[in-house]
Parts: sequence; structure tokens; C-alpha cells
Amino acid sequence: MQARPHGRSHGPQQPGPDGPAEADGLQPIHVALPDGREIRLPAGATGADLAAHIGPGLAKAALAAVVDGETVDLGRVLLHGASVRLLTDRDPEALPVLRHSAAHVLATAVREIVPGAGIGFGPAIDDGFYYDFDVPEPFTPEQVEAVERRMAAVASADHPFERRVVTRDEARELFADDPLKLEHLEELADDEVVTVYRDGPFLDLCRGPHVPSTGRLKHYKLLAAAGAYWRGDENRRMLQRIYGTAFFRKADLDAHLHRLEEAKKRDHRILGKQLDLYSIQDEVGAGLVLWHPNGGRVRRAIEDFLKQTLVKHGYELVFTPHVASEELYRLSGHLDVFADDMFPAMDDDGDRFRLKPMNCPHHFMIYRAARRSYRDLPLRYAELGTCYRYERSGALHGMLRVRSFTQDDAHIFIREDQIEEEYARLLELEHDLLGAFGYEYRTALSTRPEKAIGDPAVYDAASNRLAAVLRDRGLDYELDEGGGAFYGPKVDILVTDALGREWQGGTFQLDFLMPERFGLAYVGADNRRHNAVVIHRTLLGSMERFVGGLVEHYAGAFPLWLAPCQVRVLPVSEQWAEYARGLADRLDRAGLRVQVEERESLGYRIRAAETQKVPYMAIVGEREAEDGTVAVRKRGAKRKQETMAADAFAKRLREETDSRALG
Repeated sequence: MQARPHGRSHGPQQPGPDGPAEADGLQPIHVALPDGREIRLPAGATGADLAAHIGPGLAKAALAAVVDGETVDLGRVLLHGASVRLLTDRDPEALPVLRHSAAHVLATAVREIVPGAGIGFGPAIDDGFYYDFDVPEPFTPEQVEAVERRMAAVASADHPFERRVVTRDEARELFADDPLKLEHLEELADDEVVTVYRDGPFLDLCRGPHVPSTGRLKHYKLLAAAGAYWRGDENRRMLQRIYGTAFFRKADLDAHLHRLEEAKKRDHRILGKQLDLYSIQDEVGAGLVLWHPNGGRVRRAIEDFLKQTLVKHGYELVFTPHVASEELYRLSGHLDVFADDMFPAMDDDGDRFRLKPMNCPHHFMIYRAARRSYRDLPLRYAELGTCYRYERSGALHGMLRVRSFTQDDAHIFIREDQIEEEYARLLELEHDLLGAFGYEYRTALSTRPEKAIGDPAVYDAASNRLAAVLRDRGLDYELDEGGGAFYGPKVDILVTDALGREWQGGTFQLDFLMPERFGLAYVGADNRRHNAVVIHRTLLGSMERFVGGLVEHYAGAFPLWLAPCQVRVLPVSEQWAEYARGLADRLDRAGLRVQVEERESLGYRIRAAETQKVPYMAIVGEREAEDGTVAVRKRGAKRKQETMAADAFAKRLREETDSRALG
């Protein structure tokens, strides 16, 4: 069943040579299809009518329409001259529509089980949907299962999604018993059209769009329930959120659920504890990471590699304090636009200090400390600088969202004529770094937003120059129109992990504003003063987030060059412990991270090494001690062992480490 527009209904019509028969006394309309065809339809025709005119197959498959760039219901009346593209389950834009409708089916089911449940928001999100409910108690797993079963009944009833435009007074009356909806209603702009959607017994204040009916929802799954503050404000009431996902095909749903199970196995919070990498403890504070020795070894390997690489690429390593005067952040503008994300000020006899939220103002002051010539540029200041931001407690998430983080940060001071060359260097550097960790990536270019400052022509010219650099390197890039900062365009690197999930990688932000604010000048060849251009850049991001992402990417099984313990030496019994310690000393002198484990039975120690995902086990007993050899067991090789000379083993591991082989 398909939703029909309110106010005017259409009965069956016999098509003429160009479309359905025209309504008496009304002028027909013409709409344009993506292939260039123009279709004549009667006045008041909808997207559903257009689909029926094109053919019965499309009439059955159509889910929504894109009209002049806006996704709408099939029941929306088309206007003369509109450009229309009909969406089926083959179109990516149709999936959010299905998931939005699934959220309404979820709410319908909850309201039938808990009639007095207050209704919050129910949007589609990247991998599914959710709905927030105001209910007396949190949902139990058994209740979530009951809701999912009830959703099946709502879907099979095939209720049409019916859209209706209402006045504000009508909406207040319709939702008089739901304070959450009334609050949202009062926040709508005065000129906004107020619409409600009904599917069967459920009515919601909603912009839409939706699929034609609940029967289109066939393959879905409720995933979890959790608390969520109303409007994301920790000072407001706690609602109960149910998450779910939906797909058009069962195979896609099954594949997604499989990925979720894999993601659970790779969760860095679980593996971080299992591998003893880090902890976050209440006595220290939420969002504050304690790096344990194992995590510290991983981080040190990354930082050493990064620093060596940066020095080779002409960077100078700098160090700046963790706090600074408020005046510095007032000059940079952070105090005006970023204060809510900063920790409160510390007062020292009237002088106010803040924990630094970003490194850039500090680097600007280093640049400004001396007179600069055009011959000095580029100047590249890099710092693994620790920053502090007041993330709300509900947003904190293991190592991925924290309040203290060490940023792989740099600020590059260049002349305007050096933009292309420096961006080309950055892209090459990022490519080499990500390759060392086994990441694939894609590139995005963000262009001028509406509220950009300065001359639009300068901003747009810079965007075009960055686009040319990307094309010259043969990179396909996504264009994010209007997504740039107010002071300049940027290039983003989006990495893909082993599960196909995207993570924010490097970002290269061009800045024409801060040099003017801070007076970041140089003396040009003409002996006149010119403002430098700044590139804010990160390559890996924060160490916390990057390592947390790597844990999930590798499922905790780090390649040899990153592993906290690269080889664990296991004597068969106590009498071979001295030979084991001598072997460990030899491996240590070769620069390898090695541990000797003598306690418990050999079988227990092997299982422990496997659980802790140690890349190599070196098992030694009587034969190995007599021959100067080692029985090598590689991670993931089951029971297979290889006997080799101790020196050859040390050389092999050193070569694998130095080459940063991924295994």
C-alpha cells in the first residue's frame, strides 16, 4: 500500500500519449527525469503517480523520490518543472529513508508495549537508527526482544506512512500529553512547515521522508539499549535509547551483524585490558588514560618511527607548556568560540591560566619570537603535544574519546607560492606513514563555507590549488562543498580499517587568518613585510585514538615492530632456565623486546603467550641448549614449530622489525 497525498486523491487513470489523463480544467505539469526525458503528468500528480506512469515494476519498487535535490515521500505532490529521480532499494539514498521509517516502527512497537512512553528523537544514523523514550525504568534485554517481536507485527500490518501538514495549535493539541514533542515544537523556526506522520496507531512530529508503508521493513535487528540525556545535555533528564539497524536485503543485514560481532571481539577496551595496554580509573578521572608498560612500548615504537620520519622530512621538534595565559587563547579566538570545550581557568593573583586545548597558538609564538625572511620558509614545527578538552562524560569512549590526549601536531609556515609543493610533500608523507600500519585511505577536500572570512576569491583560489595537487597525484577525492573552516580549505585523510570502518586520519588545514591575527610575517625578496600562510596538520591524530584504532584494526595482534613483547622465551623446565635467560639477553642486545617466562607448566605458558598475542615464542630444552638452537613457534601457527640457530633467529626478528613487515 502506498501513501497518498492529503487533500487530493487520484483514482485510476488511463494514460494518454505523454502520461496519465489530465484532470478536468487543470493544466498538466512537466517534470524532468535524470536521463533527460520530460514527462507530462496531471496537476497534483505525485512521485507515486510518476513511478506508475513509467511502469508497473517501478511503481512496485519505488520507495521515495529526489525532487530538485531534496529527498521526499512518494506521496508528495510534484510541481511543474521539477527535476525528479525515483529511488529504489538499489539507491544509497534510499537506505536512510528505510532506517528512519524503521525508527517509527520501533516507536510504534514501544508505544503498544509501554503506552505512556514519552517520545524523543528517532533519526537514521550511519549504520542504523535509534529512538529515545521517556520511560520509568531502563529497557531490559527481554523487553528489547519483545519490542523487536512487536515490530514484526507492525511491519506485517503494512500501515501506510501518512504525512499531514498541521498548524502549530493543531500540533500542540495532538501532542498535549508528550512534553518532549511540545518542547521540540516550540524550537521550530517561525517559517517552518510543521508536519506529522502517522503509521497505524502511532503519530509523530516529523519532517520525513518515509517509505510508502511499514511493510517495506523486512530485514532489521534491535542491537542495544542505553541511557541518553535529552538533547545530549547532561543536565537534562535521562531517556532510554534503543539502537537498531535495517537493510533491504537479508544478506546485507547478516553481513552487518557479522561485522558487529567481529567489532566486539576487536573492541579496544576489552583487548586493552586483556593485553594490559592502558586503564582509566575513577580515582584519576574520567577520560584520562594511564598508559601501562605494554601500551607504552607500542606508543614509543610509533612515536620513535614518527619522529625519525619527521626529521628526515625537514621538521623541527618543539616542546610547549601544558598551560598558558588566557590572553593567548583570547588572541587566537579559542576563548570566544571554544570556551565550553576548555577546562575552567586557574587563577593566580588575578592572572588566569588554562590547560591548552590546542598546540597551534604556542607554535605561532615560537615563530613570532624572531625576525623571519622569505629564505627561512618553509618552517615546520612538529610536537607530540598533550592537549586537554572538556569532553562531556556521555561522549567519553575508552581511548577513542578522552579529555587528555597527545596530538601528533605540526604547523608549517610557508609563502603563498609554496602551497602546492608543501601539500604534495604532505600527501607523500601521509601515504608512506599509513602504509607502514597497513591502512588504506581515501581523500576529501573541504571548500568555502558560507561564513568564511576574507576575500572569497582568495579562498576559492586556494581550494582550486589544493584540488589540482590532489589530481596531480592521481588521487580520487570526495568534494565536501562548504565543509572547510572559516579561515581556509582543508584536505582530510579517511583511513579504512580491517572491518571496513572509516577513521579520521590526517588533516591538512590551510590558514590565512591566524598569520594576520598573530602577525606571523616574513620579509620578502622585495624587502617588504608579508604574512606567512600556515598549514595546520596532523598525520596520525592523537596517540590515544590512533593506538585504540590500531588495537581494533589488528584485533590486538600487533605486527612484530609494534608488539609490546616481540618474543617470549619459554624453557621446557627449570633446568634449562639459564640457557633461556642467555638467549633472552642475546635477543635484548639485538634491540628486541623480549621476556622470559619460567612459572607454571609449559602448556600454561604457551596458552598465556597466545592469549596475549605475542608474535613469537622461543621454546628451549635439552636439545636446544646442546645445539645452540631454538624451537620457534609463530603466532597463529597452531602447533607448528621451526628449529633454527639462535643467532639466525635474532637476525630474522631484527630484519622483520626493521622492515616494519605487517605479517
